[in-house]
Amino acid sequence: MTHPRTVPAPRGATGDLADPAFWKQPPAQRLARFAELRQQPRPAFFTERRAGRRRPEQGFYALVRHADVLKASRLPRVFASAPGVTSPEPARWVRAVFGDSMVNLDGADHTRLRRIVQQAFTPRLLAATEVSIRELAVRIVDDMVAERPDEFVSAVASRMSFEVICAMLGVPDAYRRRIARQIDRASEHAGVRRSIGARLLSPGKGLRALARMQLTVARLGRERRRNPTGDLISALVCADVDGQRLTYRQLGSFFSLLLVAGVETTRNAIAHALSLLTDHPDQLALLRGDFERYADGAVDEIVRHSTPIIQFRRTVTSRYVLSGHTFLPGDKVMLLYASANRDADVFTDPDAFDITRDPNPHLGYGGGGPHYCLGAHLARLEIKAVLRELLTRPLAVRTLGEPELGTSNFDHRVRRQPFAFDAPRT
Repeated sequence: MTHPRTVPAPRGATGDLADPAFWKQPPAQRLARFAELRQQPRPAFFTERRAGRRRPEQGFYALVRHADVLKASRLPRVFASAPGVTSPEPARWVRAVFGDSMVNLDGADHTRLRRIVQQAFTPRLLAATEVSIRELAVRIVDDMVAERPDEFVSAVASRMSFEVICAMLGVPDAYRRRIARQIDRASEHAGVRRSIGARLLSPGKGLRALARMQLTVARLGRERRRNPTGDLISALVCADVDGQRLTYRQLGSFFSLLLVAGVETTRNAIAHALSLLTDHPDQLALLRGDFERYADGAVDEIVRHSTPIIQFRRTVTSRYVLSGHTFLPGDKVMLLYASANRDADVFTDPDAFDITRDPNPHLGYGGGGPHYCLGAHLARLEIKAVLRELLTRPLAVRTLGEPELGTSNFDHRVRRQPFAFDAPRT
């Protein structure tokens, strides 16, 4: 069933959010387009390509205002995560083979799985993880100083986020290099709409990596169920909520989510942090001058300004009016966190990078509701720990040139960020 579309969006490469070319533009141009959309009276509709054609009944509405993204996030009964939050949505056969990730579930299914996972995050486990985060940040920066690398993502940002997750899960060292390669392959095309030819020629590259990750964690899960060792995998396979435990397929699905989402998002935030502080020396000086006073605000502003997850998709389940538009069942909606975090109705001078911004109600971890990011607290700890080691030692590091960004419509990925050491501070 179709219904009239309001506020038609431009079809050109510069303004059409459904066109892959839009996501290849510099971030500033994309943000300018979001600002235009926030001024429109109703959510704009964008028609998506299918098999080389555009059909009016296929597409999505872009929610770009902070208030609208917040409202939709907190109404999961209307704006559902199922059948998938990524663009494009996962194919049915992929969901059948690999199971549904927690981010793609709603209602009782999501609540039940989240309760099992939350029970596994015990105070003891979280306390041990906080200690390991601080210790790891020290080791990484020690190695950086000794080895003098010239690329920040691989030397610091990726290593920090990946090793924290592996340590928390209890992934043995022997597995880690292989899993790191699998993460890169599994997430390489997230949010990228490729041609039919590309999908047919290499459809299994990411899925094979995902399958291997799930086989790895299933093997570890069986071992830990027999012999628990106090790590997160042990807690997950032993957790019992109302007589229910995670199946090995659910464990594999959560493992994949935690590795890909937890590693990628925090890695990108850390990479953007160095770039932002290099480009804003006044904010860098403020943070260095009194790190403990400004660090928490700096972390939130880094996440707001960079917004590591650009958007999630929702599917409308019942008739609902929002921002003057009547949504109908089956409509697709894109929650654009990257736009909401620059909404001038909420943030004064939203394009400015200001670590003293208060309040800072950014949506970098989602807009609340049942799908608010489980790892938000750990992400903040990781970013803060890295910044502390970089900025409170007699070091001076800075980025060289612009970061090499990915072209995904899903995450604000930093592929490479050259950097250099200046003369040590005294």
